[in-house]
Amino acid sequence: MRELKHIHYYERLLEEANNELVRKAKDDGGVAVGYTCYYIPEALLNVDKAFSVRLRAPNTGSLDISAYYMTSFICGYSRAIVERAFEGGYNFLDAYFASDTCQQMNRVVENIHELNLIDNPRFTHEIIDAPLKVSAHGVKFYCEQIQARFMKTLEGLGCDVSDEAIRKAVAEHNKMCAIFEEISELRKAENPIITPREFHILCLVSYACPTRLILPYLEETLADLRTREPDEKNNWRARIVVVGSELDDYAFSEIMEVARANVVADRYCFGAVPGRQQIVLTDDEDALTQVCRQYLETSQCPRFMSTEKVQERTETVRKLVEEFRADGVVYEQAKFCDFWGYERVLQSNIFANELGIPCLCIDREYVVRGSGQLATRMQAFMESLEIKKIQKGAKSNG
Repeated sequence: MRELKHIHYYERLLEEANNELVRKAKDDGGVAVGYTCYYIPEALLNVDKAFSVRLRAPNTGSLDISAYYMTSFICGYSRAIVERAFEGGYNFLDAYFASDTCQQMNRVVENIHELNLIDNPRFTHEIIDAPLKVSAHGVKFYCEQIQARFMKTLEGLGCDVSDEAIRKAVAEHNKMCAIFEEISELRKAENPIITPREFHILCLVSYACPTRLILPYLEETLADLRTREPDEKNNWRARIVVVGSELDDYAFSEIMEVARANVVADRYCFGAVPGRQQIVLTDDEDALTQVCRQYLETSQCPRFMSTEKVQERTETVRKLVEEFRADGVVYEQAKFCDFWGYERVLQSNIFANELGIPCLCIDREYVVRGSGQLATRMQAFMESLEIKKIQKGAKSNG
């Protein structure tokens, strides 16, 4: 296939958290708001002149400093964020909004605050206590915290946080989501015109760059995709759904491609499900409540341990397998991620033994580039899926 428009520019943008578009937004008077979790409603962080940046630590090397303060038994993503903060990589932030999603991310917030790691005179941080259940009371509690801790902070930084401003931000957010919804449909083809690596890169830049500045580029990329022709030969060995924890290293998708595993859908942090679906607002309720309710109801975080949420997560992945005609599921977990450690064991057992859907479990480091072990396991999984296809074909012919 011909080269995808802007793909090299997107790669350059992903080389650093304080990328070219972030700097441009700051130069234009924007308020940079960092966040790390789906519990923080992205759409609300883009009101008026505020813009969201989902924090990453690209090109991470040694984690010695963060290991000293946090121990080496903390997930690599958490340690990488603290390490990059020590290096001054987040000094552009005006605010950092967090949730006590897990104790490891709490440690990130504590270290950034206690050690004064953000060298910005107007930097401020806020953290909310996210509900563990979806209920009318939970939504009310969630809304009140976001209003008091996030929206008030943005207002103090000179941003318009009115209902009108929120609806405008949601409309812009929906434009971006509409692009990903259309691209996701393209992934359903037998021989898709977009590769797993390309889709992963598009997702990452949509999170890591100011929405209003990356949107025109994504629109041009979508227009290019509409006229793109697939390769004559379909070289993919199997169709895969990837599920799991925070994954902002697109080298993971490169490893999948080398194994000729076609990732047709993803349900991981920094992925498209959830996060890249439009938010429908009505006029009979304030926008803040509607946005918060959507984020809380659609969250697939394993922090939710109620029976209905566990079943919902199973059904979400099962539907993705069915809708995208996947041959198997890969459950990836950042090493030392407690919640996904439990989730991976539970769900892999359900898919493999109850639903009869082949499943591979992966325990990985934050940086996966150059991981020979990961590549070997992917290759072996692809071979097992091919053997299953052969055996299934033999039975049907017999």
